Amino acid sequence: MSHADKPAIRKRIIALREQLPAEARTEFNARIVDRLRRLPEYQAARTVLGYMNFGSEFASELWVRQVLADGKRLLLPRVNHHSNHLDLYSVEDLETQLEAGLWNIREPVVQRCGRALGLNEVEFALLPGVAFTVSGDRLGYGGGFYDKLLAGWRALQRRPVLVAAAFSLQIVPRLPQEATDVAVQKIVTEQAVIACAEDLVNGDKED
Repeated sequence: MSHADKPAIRKRIIALREQLPAEARTEFNARIVDRLRRLPEYQAARTVLGYMNFGSEFASELWVRQVLADGKRLLLPRVNHHSNHLDLYSVEDLETQLEAGLWNIREPVVQRCGRALGLNEVEFALLPGVAFTVSGDRLGYGGGFYDKLLAGWRALQRRPVLVAAAFSLQIVPRLPQEATDVAVQKIVTEQAVIACAEDLVNGDKED
């Protein structure tokens, strides 16, 4: 499998995701949020990195609101158009501190959020993606923003736990990967919590 396969994989998985019936999508989103909340790594974290969803992906805004309700410190990313990197900002109010950004994704308003923060501030990170493997490989949307954000992850003294939330249809057998790619450690779907390091799947028996 080569890197030339990435666009075709993205197109296929996004098409499948968009075909999910609204009722099933609502149920799956609720299941995923519940599983995320019950992760020991999430429960132990004080500072959490999230993201605002767009299109047909998992409704991460539901989880982001739960993070705030749980009294945790929430960081959200904003595209820095000068450096082409993601800057992280602490957000307390989604209604007043966010605005439409790249691809119309809501992101922090710099003037209302204070200084930019680093990944070293984060204890638990929820990452977006189009497709994943059970070993934690991740295929993003092609912008490379999260690859740049995670580039220094291995060198951090305190590394955040890297988790993805996705519908089970987004799990694929293989993905093209580069040596610099950073895998997620857990994937949470409507069916299971996948512990990628051990290739273990803990499904509905958790309920």
